[in-house]
Amino acid sequence: MPSDSENPTDALFGQILGYVRVSTADQNPCRQYETIGQCDKTFEDKLSGKSRANRTGLNDLIDYARQGDHVRVASLDRLGRDTRDLYSIVDALTKKGCTITFISEGITVSKDGSSPMQELFLTFLPGMAQFERARILERQREGIELAKTQGVYQRKLNEEDVEACRALVDMGISVAEVARRYDVSRQTLYNALNSAGAYSQSR
Repeated sequence: MPSDSENPTDALFGQILGYVRVSTADQNPCRQYETIGQCDKTFEDKLSGKSRANRTGLNDLIDYARQGDHVRVASLDRLGRDTRDLYSIVDALTKKGCTITFISEGITVSKDGSSPMQELFLTFLPGMAQFERARILERQREGIELAKTQGVYQRKLNEEDVEACRALVDMGISVAEVARRYDVSRQTLYNALNSAGAYSQSR
């Protein structure tokens, strides 16, 4: 929930809103509060999950913010968990007419893109988000390939996969063939099928 300061900014010029996020139980938010300074309202998330839906402080901030408000955050990594997340949040706030200042980086962002630094930031952030996503996927692929060569990779079947596999087996296709099509071991497929219904390993 937001906290109020004793000296709110004149509403005519918008409010100063703070956002603080701590990601571990022993991380003290005091330094972030000192960094962002006095705000009309401050929103905080503690031990936030990977999903934005679990960050109630952030969602309250976005819902509360109005045109002309100025959002202060200690650093880029306190607002977004990764580049893609950061871009999405910045986009949501600037579309509402807010200005965002990242204190540690000395970057201020608003919808009008009035400074060279801001223009550079807004230009490169979407591309960086795509680059970061591609890099993560590439690392995942490399990890899978390495695990395969070492004989320790086991692909996981989701519920849709299991249903499709069950249908193929019921049609008379051997478990070995279905396992090959889905790039899993026969034992993995047996385990998945048995979790929702008994299948003999003789099939």
